[in-house]
Amino acid sequence: MTNLQPDTSIEDGWTARLRLEYKFKNNRTVLACNRHSGPLVVQRSLYPENDVCHTYILHPPGGVVGGDKLEIDVVAGSETATLLTTPGATKFYRSDGKEGVQLQRLVVEPGGTLEWFPQENILFPGAKARIETRIDLADTARFMGWEILCLGLPTNKEKFTTGRADTALSLYRNGEPVFQDRLRVNGEKDLNALAGLHGFPVCATFIATGIPSGLLPALRQLVCREKKAQYGVTLLDDLLVARYLGYSTFAARHLFTDIWKILRLKILGKVASVPRIWAT
Repeated sequence: MTNLQPDTSIEDGWTARLRLEYKFKNNRTVLACNRHSGPLVVQRSLYPENDVCHTYILHPPGGVVGGDKLEIDVVAGSETATLLTTPGATKFYRSDGKEGVQLQRLVVEPGGTLEWFPQENILFPGAKARIETRIDLADTARFMGWEILCLGLPTNKEKFTTGRADTALSLYRNGEPVFQDRLRVNGEKDLNALAGLHGFPVCATFIATGIPSGLLPALRQLVCREKKAQYGVTLLDDLLVARYLGYSTFAARHLFTDIWKILRLKILGKVASVPRIWAT
């Protein structure tokens, strides 16, 4: 493990960077490069499936304040099989005016498979956050992943009446855009708008590549644990996009895990190995 050159400032907040590179060696995927600066590190890599490298990314402070910036770069090399997750939610706290930023770039080289399942981002009332994820795939690379966003603290009945969320999720193949999604919420008006989130505090998106249309009926029959939640799934060429709107990050993750279990077995030929950290 190598430390990157620190880039931190007490006045402007912390900048934390993490770069991970995976290679295929001796019939399994290994974490060949692990460089970090600031409070963003790999907790551990595990092999519950022998050939797939499961990696837990840890942000020890657990929260992001205005002026903080988290940067994650992942390169999954040719023929690698990698699953990344986090041990807990990332919390964006109330801001005094500055923006908290989380930038993530995921690159998957030919024949590689990346499964990206971070736990949810929680924006406290009054938070100002920018969250951007870009996925770059080679022609024969595969990707499955989700992003779960909670605006406010619904279990405490604290609504996102003030604050701002600006999120972007994009997927490119061979440098060409395949999927681009943008969400902007600036206070309670956008949260409640019919063209926005219909008042739901939790929104989530699951995307996966290389999906045949024959799998859609089984995915559409899945039932969410929340009766009032909205769930839909569609196919854009071979890109599957599933969306959830509701009140519970737990319900969103449970639903998306069911999607993952079906796709993983049918597409990758592997039974889903659920990370133990999700149960803690």
